[in-house]
Amino acid sequence: MTSPPSDSASQPPQGHSHGHTHSHGPAAPVSRHLRKVIAAVVIPFATAVVVGLIALWPGGAPDHERTGVGFDRQTQDGKVVQVVKVDCADVNASQVPPTGDTSTPSGREAVNEQEGECAKATVEVASGPDKGRRFVEVVQPDAPRQLKEGQGVVVAYAPDAPRDLQYSVTDVDRKVPMALLAGIFALAVVVVGRLRGVMALVALAVSFAVLTLFILPAILQGSNPLVVAVIGASAIMLAALYMCHGVTARTSVAVVGTLISLLLIGLLGSLFIGWANLSGNTDDNTGLIHGLYPDIDMSGLLLAGVIIGSLGVLDDVTVTQTSAVWELHQADPKMGWKGLYRAGIRIGRDHIASVVNTLVLAYAGAALPLLLLFSIAQSSMGTVANSELVAEEIVRTLIGSIGLVASVPVTTALAALVVSADRPAADGTQTATAAPVRAGRGRRRKKG
Repeated sequence: MTSPPSDSASQPPQGHSHGHTHSHGPAAPVSRHLRKVIAAVVIPFATAVVVGLIALWPGGAPDHERTGVGFDRQTQDGKVVQVVKVDCADVNASQVPPTGDTSTPSGREAVNEQEGECAKATVEVASGPDKGRRFVEVVQPDAPRQLKEGQGVVVAYAPDAPRDLQYSVTDVDRKVPMALLAGIFALAVVVVGRLRGVMALVALAVSFAVLTLFILPAILQGSNPLVVAVIGASAIMLAALYMCHGVTARTSVAVVGTLISLLLIGLLGSLFIGWANLSGNTDDNTGLIHGLYPDIDMSGLLLAGVIIGSLGVLDDVTVTQTSAVWELHQADPKMGWKGLYRAGIRIGRDHIASVVNTLVLAYAGAALPLLLLFSIAQSSMGTVANSELVAEEIVRTLIGSIGLVASVPVTTALAALVVSADRPAADGTQTATAAPVRAGRGRRRKKG
Protein backbone atom coordinates (compact mmCIF):
# COMPACT_ATOMS: atom_id res chain seq x y z
CA MET A 1 0.00 0.00 0.00
CA THR A 2 1.05 3.56 -0.56
CA SER A 3 -0.51 5.14 2.53
CA PRO A 4 1.74 7.14 4.89
CA PRO A 5 3.42 5.42 7.82
CA SER A 6 1.86 5.18 11.25
CA ASP A 7 3.90 7.99 12.78
CA SER A 8 1.95 10.45 10.68
CA ALA A 9 -1.31 9.38 12.23
CA SER A 10 -0.97 12.09 14.86
CA GLN A 11 -1.37 14.61 12.07
CA PRO A 12 -4.65 14.85 10.15
CA PRO A 13 -4.88 11.25 8.94
CA GLN A 14 -6.61 12.14 5.72
CA GLY A 15 -3.94 14.67 4.79
CA HIS A 16 -2.67 12.74 1.75
CA SER A 17 -5.81 10.96 0.71
CA HIS A 18 -8.64 13.47 1.08
CA GLY A 19 -8.17 16.66 3.09
CA HIS A 20 -4.84 17.89 1.75
CA THR A 21 -6.22 19.06 -1.56
CA HIS A 22 -8.67 21.27 0.32
CA SER A 23 -6.55 22.53 3.22
CA HIS A 24 -5.52 25.76 1.52
CA GLY A 25 -8.49 26.18 -0.80
CA PRO A 26 -12.09 24.97 -0.63
CA ALA A 27 -13.01 23.01 2.46
CA ALA A 28 -13.23 19.24 2.42
CA PRO A 29 -16.59 18.22 0.95
CA VAL A 30 -19.31 17.28 3.37
CA SER A 31 -21.74 14.39 3.10
CA ARG A 32 -24.57 14.35 0.61
CA HIS A 33 -27.15 14.43 3.39
CA LEU A 34 -25.65 17.56 4.94
CA ARG A 35 -25.38 19.24 1.55
CA LYS A 36 -29.11 18.63 1.12
CA VAL A 37 -29.83 20.21 4.50
CA ILE A 38 -27.77 23.29 3.67
CA ALA A 39 -29.34 23.53 0.21
CA ALA A 40 -32.79 23.34 1.81
CA VAL A 41 -31.96 26.56 3.67
CA VAL A 42 -29.91 28.47 1.09
CA ILE A 43 -31.86 27.70 -2.11
CA PRO A 44 -35.25 29.01 -0.85
CA PHE A 45 -33.48 32.11 0.48
CA ALA A 46 -31.70 32.72 -2.85
CA THR A 47 -34.97 32.12 -4.70
CA ALA A 48 -36.74 34.68 -2.51
CA VAL A 49 -33.98 37.21 -3.24
CA VAL A 50 -34.33 36.66 -7.00
CA VAL A 51 -38.13 36.99 -6.78
CA GLY A 52 -37.71 40.20 -4.77
CA LEU A 53 -35.30 41.63 -7.34
CA ILE A 54 -37.74 40.88 -10.15
CA ALA A 55 -40.77 42.19 -8.28
CA LEU A 56 -39.15 45.47 -7.21
CA TRP A 57 -36.90 46.04 -10.23
CA PRO A 58 -37.29 49.79 -10.91
CA GLY A 59 -36.24 50.04 -14.54
CA GLY A 60 -34.30 53.26 -13.90
CA ALA A 61 -34.61 56.37 -11.74
CA PRO A 62 -37.78 58.47 -12.22
CA ASP A 63 -37.48 61.71 -14.17
CA HIS A 64 -37.86 65.07 -12.47
CA GLU A 65 -37.46 68.72 -13.31
CA ARG A 66 -34.00 70.04 -12.49
CA THR A 67 -33.91 72.39 -9.50
CA GLY A 68 -30.38 73.68 -10.07
CA VAL A 69 -29.56 73.11 -6.39
CA GLY A 70 -26.61 71.08 -5.13
CA PHE A 71 -26.03 67.91 -7.13
CA ASP A 72 -29.30 68.46 -9.00
CA ARG A 73 -27.65 70.76 -11.55
CA GLN A 74 -26.89 70.38 -15.22
CA THR A 75 -23.13 70.07 -15.58
CA GLN A 76 -20.65 69.95 -18.45
CA ASP A 77 -16.91 69.56 -18.82
CA GLY A 78 -14.79 72.69 -19.08
CA LYS A 79 -11.19 73.85 -19.36
CA VAL A 80 -9.41 76.90 -18.00
CA VAL A 81 -7.79 78.59 -21.01
CA GLN A 82 -6.41 81.73 -19.33
CA VAL A 83 -5.80 83.09 -15.81
CA VAL A 84 -5.02 86.77 -15.21
CA LYS A 85 -4.25 88.40 -11.84
CA VAL A 86 -6.32 91.53 -11.15
CA ASP A 87 -7.08 93.79 -8.19
CA CYS A 88 -10.09 92.48 -6.31
CA ALA A 89 -11.51 96.01 -6.06
CA ASP A 90 -11.88 96.10 -9.86
CA VAL A 91 -14.00 92.94 -10.07
CA ASN A 92 -15.94 92.85 -6.76
CA ALA A 93 -19.05 94.79 -5.88
CA SER A 94 -18.93 94.07 -2.15
CA GLN A 95 -17.73 96.69 0.32
CA VAL A 96 -15.62 96.62 3.47
CA PRO A 97 -17.81 96.90 6.58
CA PRO A 98 -18.16 100.58 7.61
CA THR A 99 -16.49 99.89 10.95
CA GLY A 100 -13.46 98.33 9.24
CA ASP A 101 -13.72 95.44 11.68
CA THR A 102 -11.53 92.53 10.54
CA SER A 103 -11.91 90.44 13.69
CA THR A 104 -14.78 88.46 12.17
CA PRO A 105 -14.57 86.05 9.21
CA SER A 106 -17.02 88.15 7.19
CA GLY A 107 -15.02 91.30 7.85
CA ARG A 108 -11.71 89.69 6.81
CA GLU A 109 -13.33 88.28 3.68
CA ALA A 110 -14.70 91.68 2.71
CA VAL A 111 -11.27 93.29 3.20
CA ASN A 112 -9.63 90.64 1.02
CA GLU A 113 -12.24 91.17 -1.67
CA GLN A 114 -11.36 94.86 -1.78
CA GLU A 115 -7.61 94.94 -1.14
CA GLY A 116 -6.35 91.51 -2.29
CA GLU A 117 -5.33 90.15 -5.69
CA CYS A 118 -7.95 88.00 -7.41
CA ALA A 119 -7.66 85.58 -10.31
CA LYS A 120 -9.76 86.26 -13.40
CA ALA A 121 -10.09 82.94 -15.23
CA THR A 122 -11.44 82.43 -18.73
CA VAL A 123 -13.14 79.04 -18.96
CA GLU A 124 -14.20 77.24 -22.13
CA VAL A 125 -17.11 74.78 -22.14
CA ALA A 126 -15.75 71.45 -23.48
CA SER A 127 -18.94 69.39 -23.84
CA GLY A 128 -22.65 69.74 -24.46
CA PRO A 129 -24.58 71.95 -26.89
CA ASP A 130 -22.58 75.06 -25.92
CA LYS A 131 -19.19 73.45 -26.54
CA GLY A 132 -16.60 76.15 -27.27
CA ARG A 133 -18.48 78.88 -25.41
CA ARG A 134 -16.35 80.91 -22.99
CA PHE A 135 -17.14 82.69 -19.75
CA VAL A 136 -15.22 84.47 -16.98
CA GLU A 137 -14.86 83.15 -13.43
CA VAL A 138 -13.45 85.36 -10.67
CA VAL A 139 -11.60 83.51 -7.90
CA GLN A 140 -11.11 85.25 -4.56
CA PRO A 141 -7.62 85.16 -2.95
CA ASP A 142 -8.87 83.17 0.07
CA ALA A 143 -10.94 80.70 -1.95
CA PRO A 144 -10.11 77.06 -1.06
CA ARG A 145 -9.88 76.12 -4.75
CA GLN A 146 -7.65 78.15 -7.05
CA LEU A 147 -7.74 77.72 -10.84
CA LYS A 148 -4.73 77.13 -13.08
CA GLU A 149 -4.35 77.54 -16.82
CA GLY A 150 -5.00 74.29 -18.69
CA GLN A 151 -6.86 72.76 -15.75
CA GLY A 152 -9.98 70.66 -16.39
CA VAL A 153 -13.07 71.80 -14.49
CA VAL A 154 -16.74 70.95 -14.04
CA VAL A 155 -19.11 73.75 -14.98
CA ALA A 156 -22.76 74.12 -13.96
CA TYR A 157 -25.40 75.36 -16.38
CA ALA A 158 -28.37 77.46 -15.24
CA PRO A 159 -30.68 77.92 -18.26
CA ASP A 160 -32.93 80.47 -16.53
CA ALA A 161 -30.08 82.83 -15.59
CA PRO A 162 -28.94 85.80 -17.74
CA ARG A 163 -26.67 84.66 -20.56
CA ASP A 164 -23.48 85.98 -18.97
CA LEU A 165 -24.26 84.14 -15.73
CA GLN A 166 -25.51 80.83 -17.12
CA TYR A 167 -22.21 79.00 -16.59
CA SER A 168 -20.06 78.82 -13.47
CA VAL A 169 -17.25 76.59 -12.19
CA THR A 170 -18.44 74.16 -9.51
CA ASP A 171 -15.54 71.72 -9.21
CA VAL A 172 -12.30 70.54 -10.76
CA ASP A 173 -11.98 67.53 -13.07
CA ARG A 174 -10.21 64.76 -11.15
CA LYS A 175 -11.11 61.80 -13.38
CA VAL A 176 -7.49 60.99 -14.33
CA PRO A 177 -6.05 60.61 -10.80
CA MET A 178 -9.17 58.75 -9.68
CA ALA A 179 -8.93 56.33 -12.61
CA LEU A 180 -5.20 55.83 -12.01
CA LEU A 181 -5.78 55.09 -8.33
CA ALA A 182 -8.53 52.60 -9.24
CA GLY A 183 -6.13 50.92 -11.68
CA ILE A 184 -3.42 50.63 -9.01
CA PHE A 185 -5.97 49.15 -6.62
CA ALA A 186 -7.15 46.58 -9.17
CA LEU A 187 -3.56 45.66 -10.05
CA ALA A 188 -2.62 45.19 -6.40
CA VAL A 189 -5.66 42.98 -5.78
CA VAL A 190 -4.91 40.79 -8.80
CA VAL A 191 -1.15 40.52 -8.13
CA VAL A 192 -1.61 39.51 -4.50
CA GLY A 193 -4.92 37.68 -4.72
CA ARG A 194 -4.46 36.11 -8.19
CA LEU A 195 -7.65 34.28 -9.19
CA ARG A 196 -9.31 35.11 -5.87
CA GLY A 197 -8.41 38.74 -6.49
CA VAL A 198 -9.98 38.66 -9.95
CA MET A 199 -13.17 37.15 -8.53
CA ALA A 200 -13.17 39.77 -5.77
CA LEU A 201 -13.09 42.53 -8.39
CA VAL A 202 -15.92 40.85 -10.30
CA ALA A 203 -17.93 40.63 -7.07
CA LEU A 204 -17.20 44.31 -6.41
CA ALA A 205 -18.54 45.19 -9.86
CA VAL A 206 -21.68 43.15 -9.18
CA SER A 207 -22.13 44.95 -5.84
CA PHE A 208 -21.96 48.36 -7.52
CA ALA A 209 -24.35 47.16 -10.23
CA VAL A 210 -26.92 46.05 -7.63
CA LEU A 211 -26.48 49.32 -5.75
CA THR A 212 -26.82 51.63 -8.77
CA LEU A 213 -29.26 49.64 -10.90
CA PHE A 214 -31.57 48.29 -8.19
CA ILE A 215 -31.25 49.76 -4.70
CA LEU A 216 -31.02 53.47 -5.50
CA PRO A 217 -33.61 53.60 -8.34
CA ALA A 218 -36.04 51.37 -6.42
CA ILE A 219 -35.93 53.70 -3.42
CA LEU A 220 -36.48 56.70 -5.71
CA GLN A 221 -39.45 54.92 -7.29
CA GLY A 222 -41.10 54.83 -3.86
CA SER A 223 -40.42 51.25 -2.73
CA ASN A 224 -39.89 50.66 0.98
CA PRO A 225 -36.20 51.46 1.65
CA LEU A 226 -35.86 48.70 4.28
CA VAL A 227 -37.26 45.98 2.00
CA VAL A 228 -35.12 47.20 -0.91
CA ALA A 229 -32.00 47.29 1.27
CA VAL A 230 -32.57 43.77 2.62
CA ILE A 231 -33.12 42.31 -0.85
CA GLY A 232 -30.25 44.25 -2.40
CA ALA A 233 -27.85 43.47 0.45
CA SER A 234 -28.79 39.79 0.26
CA ALA A 235 -28.11 39.74 -3.49
CA ILE A 236 -24.74 41.41 -2.95
CA MET A 237 -23.92 38.95 -0.16
CA LEU A 238 -24.76 35.88 -2.25
CA ALA A 239 -22.79 37.11 -5.25
CA ALA A 240 -19.76 38.24 -3.26
CA LEU A 241 -19.43 35.20 -1.01
CA TYR A 242 -20.01 32.51 -3.63
CA MET A 243 -17.88 34.25 -6.27
CA CYS A 244 -14.95 34.81 -3.94
CA HIS A 245 -15.08 31.63 -1.86
CA GLY A 246 -16.77 29.05 -4.08
CA VAL A 247 -20.07 27.19 -3.89
CA THR A 248 -19.28 25.07 -0.84
CA ALA A 249 -20.89 24.11 2.44
CA ARG A 250 -18.40 26.37 4.24
CA THR A 251 -19.50 29.38 2.19
CA SER A 252 -23.16 28.49 2.72
CA VAL A 253 -22.67 28.49 6.49
CA ALA A 254 -21.11 31.97 6.20
CA VAL A 255 -24.12 33.06 4.12
CA VAL A 256 -26.57 31.86 6.80
CA GLY A 257 -24.54 33.52 9.57
CA THR A 258 -24.44 36.80 7.64
CA LEU A 259 -28.19 36.64 6.99
CA ILE A 260 -29.00 36.14 10.69
CA SER A 261 -26.76 39.07 11.62
CA LEU A 262 -28.37 41.31 8.98
CA LEU A 263 -31.82 40.46 10.33
CA LEU A 264 -30.65 41.40 13.83
CA ILE A 265 -29.27 44.71 12.54
CA GLY A 266 -32.56 45.39 10.75
CA LEU A 267 -34.63 44.72 13.87
CA LEU A 268 -32.41 46.81 16.14
CA GLY A 269 -32.28 49.60 13.56
CA SER A 270 -36.08 49.73 13.23
CA LEU A 271 -36.47 49.85 17.00
CA PHE A 272 -33.85 52.45 17.92
CA ILE A 273 -34.14 54.75 14.90
CA GLY A 274 -37.86 55.09 15.67
CA TRP A 275 -37.33 55.32 19.43
CA ALA A 276 -34.66 58.02 19.06
CA ASN A 277 -36.88 59.95 16.60
CA LEU A 278 -34.16 60.08 13.94
CA SER A 279 -35.68 61.61 10.81
CA GLY A 280 -32.76 60.84 8.48
CA ASN A 281 -33.07 64.38 7.09
CA THR A 282 -30.10 66.16 8.63
CA ASP A 283 -28.11 67.92 5.91
CA ASP A 284 -28.44 69.67 2.56
CA ASN A 285 -28.23 66.47 0.54
CA THR A 286 -30.95 64.61 2.43
CA GLY A 287 -33.03 67.79 2.43
CA LEU A 288 -32.71 68.00 -1.35
CA ILE A 289 -33.73 64.34 -1.71
CA HIS A 290 -36.77 64.91 0.48
CA GLY A 291 -37.67 68.02 -1.50
CA LEU A 292 -37.44 66.24 -4.86
CA TYR A 293 -39.10 63.02 -3.69
CA PRO A 294 -41.27 63.84 -0.65
CA ASP A 295 -42.75 60.32 -0.55
CA ILE A 296 -39.41 58.72 0.35
CA ASP A 297 -39.26 57.47 3.94
CA MET A 298 -36.09 59.21 5.10
CA SER A 299 -35.83 57.26 8.36
CA GLY A 300 -36.18 54.07 6.32
CA LEU A 301 -33.43 55.35 4.07
CA LEU A 302 -31.23 55.79 7.15
CA LEU A 303 -31.92 52.21 8.20
CA ALA A 304 -31.14 50.97 4.69
CA GLY A 305 -27.79 52.73 4.91
CA VAL A 306 -27.03 51.00 8.22
CA ILE A 307 -27.74 47.56 6.71
CA ILE A 308 -25.71 48.13 3.55
CA GLY A 309 -22.85 49.76 5.46
CA SER A 310 -22.57 46.79 7.83
CA LEU A 311 -22.62 44.16 5.11
CA GLY A 312 -19.00 44.46 3.98
CA VAL A 313 -17.51 43.92 7.44
CA LEU A 314 -20.05 41.20 8.22
CA ASP A 315 -18.91 39.18 5.22
CA ASP A 316 -15.33 39.35 6.45
CA VAL A 317 -16.23 38.22 9.98
CA THR A 318 -18.49 35.33 9.00
CA VAL A 319 -16.12 33.95 6.36
CA THR A 320 -13.17 34.16 8.75
CA GLN A 321 -15.01 32.40 11.57
CA THR A 322 -16.33 29.66 9.30
CA SER A 323 -12.89 29.05 7.82
CA ALA A 324 -11.33 28.93 11.29
CA VAL A 325 -13.77 26.27 12.47
CA TRP A 326 -13.28 24.23 9.31
CA GLU A 327 -9.50 24.31 9.67
CA LEU A 328 -9.74 23.40 13.36
CA HIS A 329 -11.87 20.41 12.43
CA GLN A 330 -9.43 19.25 9.77
CA ALA A 331 -6.55 19.57 12.26
CA ASP A 332 -8.41 17.49 14.86
CA PRO A 333 -11.33 15.53 13.36
CA LYS A 334 -12.18 14.02 16.78
CA MET A 335 -13.04 17.42 18.27
CA GLY A 336 -16.76 17.75 19.06
CA TRP A 337 -18.88 20.76 18.35
CA LYS A 338 -18.37 22.19 21.85
CA GLY A 339 -14.61 22.02 21.47
CA LEU A 340 -14.78 23.51 18.00
CA TYR A 341 -17.01 26.30 19.27
CA ARG A 342 -14.74 27.15 22.19
CA ALA A 343 -11.65 27.20 19.98
CA GLY A 344 -13.39 29.19 17.27
CA ILE A 345 -14.80 31.76 19.69
CA ARG A 346 -11.31 32.41 21.06
CA ILE A 347 -10.26 33.37 17.56
CA GLY A 348 -13.44 35.40 17.19
CA ARG A 349 -12.75 37.51 20.27
CA ASP A 350 -9.62 38.92 18.66
CA HIS A 351 -11.59 39.55 15.49
CA ILE A 352 -14.35 41.34 17.39
CA ALA A 353 -11.89 43.77 18.98
CA SER A 354 -10.39 44.73 15.63
CA VAL A 355 -13.54 45.04 13.51
CA VAL A 356 -15.52 47.04 16.08
CA ASN A 357 -12.65 49.49 16.42
CA THR A 358 -12.43 49.66 12.63
CA LEU A 359 -16.13 50.41 12.26
CA VAL A 360 -16.14 53.10 14.95
CA LEU A 361 -13.06 54.81 13.52
CA ALA A 362 -14.52 54.67 10.01
CA TYR A 363 -17.66 56.49 11.09
CA ALA A 364 -15.68 58.92 13.26
CA GLY A 365 -13.40 59.72 10.33
CA ALA A 366 -16.38 60.40 8.07
CA ALA A 367 -17.90 62.73 10.67
CA LEU A 368 -14.60 64.40 11.66
CA PRO A 369 -15.43 67.89 10.26
CA LEU A 370 -18.73 67.84 12.13
CA LEU A 371 -17.06 66.77 15.38
CA LEU A 372 -14.48 69.53 14.87
CA LEU A 373 -17.26 72.11 14.64
CA PHE A 374 -18.71 70.93 17.94
CA SER A 375 -15.24 71.10 19.49
CA ILE A 376 -14.84 74.68 18.27
CA ALA A 377 -18.22 75.56 19.77
CA GLN A 378 -17.01 74.04 23.08
CA SER A 379 -20.25 72.05 23.42
CA SER A 380 -20.56 69.42 26.12
CA MET A 381 -20.43 65.73 25.19
CA GLY A 382 -24.09 65.35 26.14
CA THR A 383 -25.12 68.19 23.86
CA VAL A 384 -23.05 66.85 21.00
CA ALA A 385 -24.35 63.29 21.37
CA ASN A 386 -27.95 64.47 21.61
CA SER A 387 -27.86 66.44 18.35
CA GLU A 388 -29.45 64.50 15.49
CA LEU A 389 -26.39 64.75 13.26
CA VAL A 390 -24.18 62.99 15.80
CA ALA A 391 -26.94 60.76 17.19
CA GLU A 392 -27.39 59.30 13.70
CA GLU A 393 -23.73 58.29 13.56
CA ILE A 394 -23.80 56.91 17.10
CA VAL A 395 -26.89 54.78 16.43
CA ARG A 396 -25.48 53.67 13.07
CA THR A 397 -22.16 52.67 14.67
CA LEU A 398 -23.63 50.88 17.68
CA ILE A 399 -26.23 48.92 15.71
CA GLY A 400 -23.64 47.83 13.18
CA SER A 401 -21.22 46.87 15.95
CA ILE A 402 -23.85 44.82 17.78
CA GLY A 403 -24.54 42.94 14.55
CA LEU A 404 -20.82 42.31 14.08
CA VAL A 405 -20.35 41.08 17.63
CA ALA A 406 -23.38 38.79 17.36
CA SER A 407 -22.17 37.36 14.05
CA VAL A 408 -19.12 35.78 15.72
CA PRO A 409 -20.90 33.36 18.13
CA VAL A 410 -23.75 32.76 15.68
CA THR A 411 -21.50 31.82 12.75
CA THR A 412 -19.05 29.90 14.93
CA ALA A 413 -21.88 27.83 16.42
CA LEU A 414 -23.37 27.12 12.99
CA ALA A 415 -20.01 26.07 11.55
CA ALA A 416 -19.20 23.88 14.56
CA LEU A 417 -22.57 22.15 14.38
CA VAL A 418 -22.25 21.52 10.65
CA VAL A 419 -18.74 20.06 10.61
CA SER A 420 -19.19 18.03 13.82
CA ALA A 421 -22.51 16.58 12.64
CA ASP A 422 -20.87 15.63 9.35
CA ARG A 423 -17.73 14.10 10.90
CA PRO A 424 -18.48 10.37 10.59
CA ALA A 425 -19.54 10.62 6.95
CA ALA A 426 -17.05 13.20 5.72
CA ASP A 427 -13.87 12.19 7.53
CA GLY A 428 -14.23 8.49 7.94
CA THR A 429 -12.28 8.88 11.18
CA GLN A 430 -12.24 5.21 12.22
CA THR A 431 -11.06 3.81 8.88
CA ALA A 432 -8.66 6.67 8.26
CA THR A 433 -6.83 6.16 11.56
CA ALA A 434 -6.59 2.41 11.12
CA ALA A 435 -5.39 2.27 7.53
CA PRO A 436 -2.20 4.30 8.01
CA VAL A 437 -1.16 2.08 10.95
CA ARG A 438 -1.41 -1.09 8.88
CA ALA A 439 0.41 0.57 6.00
CA GLY A 440 3.23 1.72 8.28
CA ARG A 441 3.77 -1.75 9.68
CA GLY A 442 3.85 -3.18 6.18
CA ARG A 443 6.54 -0.72 5.15
CA ARG A 444 8.67 -1.52 8.19
CA ARG A 445 8.45 -5.25 7.47
CA LYS A 446 9.60 -4.65 3.89
CA LYS A 447 12.47 -2.47 5.03
CA GLY A 448 13.51 -5.03 7.55
